[in-house]
Amino acid sequence: MKDTLHNRFEQRLAKEEISLLRATTQILQVNTGLLCDLKCRHCHLSAGPGRQEIMSQATMQQMIDYATRNRFTTIDITGGAPELIPHLDQLLTGLAPLTSHLILRTNLTALSQPDKKPLLDLLVKLKVILVASFPSTNEGQLAAQRGEGVMDPSLKMLKQLNKLGYGIENSGLELNLAANPSGAFMPTAQEAAERKFKRDLARKWDLHFNNLFIFANMPLGRFADWLHQTGNFTSYMEKLQAGFNPCTLDGLMCRTLVSVAWDGFVYDCDFNQAANIPLGGKPVHISELEGLPERGTAIAVGEHCFACTAGSGFT
Repeated sequence: MKDTLHNRFEQRLAKEEISLLRATTQILQVNTGLLCDLKCRHCHLSAGPGRQEIMSQATMQQMIDYATRNRFTTIDITGGAPELIPHLDQLLTGLAPLTSHLILRTNLTALSQPDKKPLLDLLVKLKVILVASFPSTNEGQLAAQRGEGVMDPSLKMLKQLNKLGYGIENSGLELNLAANPSGAFMPTAQEAAERKFKRDLARKWDLHFNNLFIFANMPLGRFADWLHQTGNFTSYMEKLQAGFNPCTLDGLMCRTLVSVAWDGFVYDCDFNQAANIPLGGKPVHISELEGLPERGTAIAVGEHCFACTAGSGFT
């Protein structure tokens, strides 16, 4: 019989006699564009200052219309740097009444720009949950990933967010941090990393946050380019494959999430967006999608999926 499995992740699922199927969709992830003020080495979307791909007002309204038709427990706005996208306030204001958890992902430096004061006021008013990229409390490691001169504005922005109440107990304003390893290796255990981050930030700078999320780097985009350039791609993929943990599959975010790109096309997750693997195997625009993806349908996969299933997983 002809082998119809196209990649090693599909082959591994077949070997384990596992099907990766969609559960009830509860999360809407919105990628507002690839424009960013930074060029982080670990970026799976290769976002940066020169990118022109940003979400239009028309697509934003289509997102709001879709979220109105279909109730989501969480709506997660990401980028690039969403703070740099025109009319983000329209998207936030339109989506906030439609979900109990509205998340904005920030790299901190874009949010620290002088003209973002009205956006900060809106985030507080809407009680938007912030997930801030802050890969390391070590300045050298952070600079290696995100560029020189990024630490100081990031710390100043964290301090400003704390003053607004973000990350402060009983404030009702949630501030979470997201971190990735600085190279071609697996992340440390999340609980231990969170304890260290909280200790370091409090001791060094009197800064506070709620939770830390630590993830493996995705072998896509700029990080994949770096892996190839440094001769680390094959060994990194071998590490991810060796760390495959079938226990992670039930909790994978792609099982309960639908991801929409800046141009309105739909994917199982943000990583499939970077890999150009559309939902259901063919391009579907958000304006054409009335309801939620059906429970029990297969999730499109690629070899990058090993990064989500290694160790404790990417949930």
